[in-house]
Order: sequence, then structure tokens, then C-alpha cells
Amino acid sequence: MSLFTTIPAGVSGMLDDEVAAKAILWLPGIGLLLGAIGGGVLLAVGTLNTTGPGRLLGAALAVAVIAVLTGGLHLDGLADTADGLGSRRPADAALEIMRRSDIGPMGVGALVLVLLIQVAAVAAVPRLPLAVAALALAEVTGRVSVVVATSSPAARPGGFGALVAGRTTGAERALTAGVLACAVAAAGLTAGGPALAVLGLAATLAGLLAGWLLQRAARRRLGGMTGDVFVRFHEMSEISRRGFCARNFADLGGGC
Repeated sequence: MSLFTTIPAGVSGMLDDEVAAKAILWLPGIGLLLGAIGGGVLLAVGTLNTTGPGRLLGAALAVAVIAVLTGGLHLDGLADTADGLGSRRPADAALEIMRRSDIGPMGVGALVLVLLIQVAAVAAVPRLPLAVAALALAEVTGRVSVVVATSSPAARPGGFGALVAGRTTGAERALTAGVLACAVAAAGLTAGGPALAVLGLAATLAGLLAGWLLQRAARRRLGGMTGDVFVRFHEMSEISRRGFCARNFADLGGGC
């Protein structure tokens, strides 16, 4: 919690390779915690105001609370990665752009559009309880995508990317993705039967696929992963999963 959120954890000490390698495997659990908190906000606002604007407000507040609890880490990485990859510069120049503290037009555009789509996708799920579940599972899926992406090397020495890149084993990554798939399938079967379970797995696959495509682009353009790229995986995987849910699940009760 002290590494990935602003929630007080009451710990101290240096962040070294061993600590970072252990912490990265807890990312899905952190996602579940944040998703539960954001889902609670969504449920509370949606219960008080069941109208369309009320659902939209609940979705916006839920996304905002999660952003606050993560210290804007993912949003900062999203903007920096958009600026770097969108610059179409060689790897060294793109990495230098990503190091800067300012945000360029590509970064601003990415932030605005991603937040708008995330809020709209959550609000578009008709049934409130399933919208809460979709939000929580999207948070977990995004962080599982980060764990999977640690198979790539670091693009440069130093920084968060170098701490976690290549620190997980193939078995650990496969187990993380497998547990997520089993959890989604079980939740879908319980909530709506086989059809909902299949679509839930398809939505999860869409999120992981978005992360894999970004990983591939980063390795091709930058030569590996940076901290900014890693935290952007969360946003891109999450938005893909939420968008899939919003487009395809209304006929099965409105959720995933």
C-alpha cells in the first residue's frame, strides 16, 4: 500500500530490488481494495440518486476517489507515455520527453479522453450492483496486466521500471492471470450463468490484450519498459475492459 497508494501503511525502509519484486505481485490485491472503495462510492451515490445523471455522478466520483488514493500515479504515467510514444521520436528522445515534468498536448488529450471514457463506461452499465463489480474487476485486470508486463526488460537503468522489469517468473505471471480468469468465470456463473461468464472472460481478455499491445509498442519504440509505461498499463487495460462491458453486456442484465 505504501508503494502503490497514498493509504497510510505505517512502514519505512528502502525500496530495493527484493522488496519491489515482492510488492509487484500484490498489485492485483491492491486493485481489489481500490475497486472495492470506488465501488462503494458508486453504490452509495447510485442508491441515493438512481437517475441517469446520478449514475454519471457516481461513476465520476468513483474514478476520482481511486485517482486520489493512487496519488495520480497512473494518470501521470499515462500522460508521460502518451507524450513519449506520440512524439514519434527515436527511443532516446522519447525517453527524454517522458522524463520531463511538463505535459504536452498528447498527454493532455490522453488524460481527458481516458477519464471521459472510463466514467462513461461505468455509468453505461445499467444494473448498479454489476456496475460496481465491473469497476472492481477492471481495477484488478489493469494491475494483472502490469504483472504480466514485467516479463519485458527495462528501457533504461534506474527508476521504478528498472526495479520491477524482469523481476517475476513465468509461473508467477501465469498464476496471476489464471487466478483472475477463474475468479471472473466463477463470478459470472454465480451472477448470470455461462453466457455472462463467457462475456466476462472476453472482457478480461480485452483488457489484457490492450496491455499486451502497449507492451509490444513500448519494446519496439523504447527498447523496454519504464515506470511510466508500467503504470499506463493499468489505465489502458481498465478502459478496454470497461468499454467492452458497456458495449456488450446490456442484453445479459447490464454488467460483467
